[in-house]
Amino acid sequence: MDKPWTTPATTSVPASRATPLATLLDTAERIPGAAALRHHSYELLRAGAGTAVVDIGCGTGTAVAELAALGARAIGADLDARMVAVARERLPGADIRTTDAYALPFPDHSLHGYRADKVLHALADPAAALREARRVLIAGGRAVLIGQDWDTFVIDSDDPALTRTVVHAKADTVPSPRAARRHRNLLLDAGFEDVGAQVRTAVLTDAAALPVITGLAEAARDTGALTAAEASAWTADQRARARTGRLFLALPLFVASATAP
Repeated sequence: MDKPWTTPATTSVPASRATPLATLLDTAERIPGAAALRHHSYELLRAGAGTAVVDIGCGTGTAVAELAALGARAIGADLDARMVAVARERLPGADIRTTDAYALPFPDHSLHGYRADKVLHALADPAAALREARRVLIAGGRAVLIGQDWDTFVIDSDDPALTRTVVHAKADTVPSPRAARRHRNLLLDAGFEDVGAQVRTAVLTDAAALPVITGLAEAARDTGALTAAEASAWTADQRARARTGRLFLALPLFVASATAP
């Protein structure tokens, strides 16, 4: 059973830094099971006193705060300067850096842990990022990856065929939409050892998931995969489900861990 986990009091985006992305990330951090999954990743990372760990794609800094609470020297890294600004405002004094995952600002073999949560799908070359992860980790250091496969959103709807179009059209807009199913092999290819893989499924049934679902339809419409009328009708069905407690989204989250040789 997962241990109880309490997030430090850092769950609201500062008003001066509020952006749609920051708000969406905060929502994602609060979905059922999200805190337990983060805590599980810290256990796989073997984070604790005396360890130096980097959280790649740190977003608004939730994991950085939680890792620091465990006693680790936690470093947040994100390419998005807006997210770095939010994290720095939210966590004064924390080590938060604007950083490219392909060129980390750390010496060879200098970190004990590397964590990337919902990051690899956003990279055109996940393999290069994991080669960089291996470079910065000490022998015996741990890498932990978490991510969703953008082809495996499971959504109940009145039009299953159109729903498949929505999901796949959105996936086609993501740089590496199926990176999560490749986590294990990517780690093996990068030379990691003791590679493990798990799946945790988030099941969302309330209106908090609606922005995620409607965002998929908007992306599909913008690519031309759906007409405006199709997107509107599909979204209306999902909004009606949210109002009546009938929304259903299942999202498999792929978790991989490995040890640097």
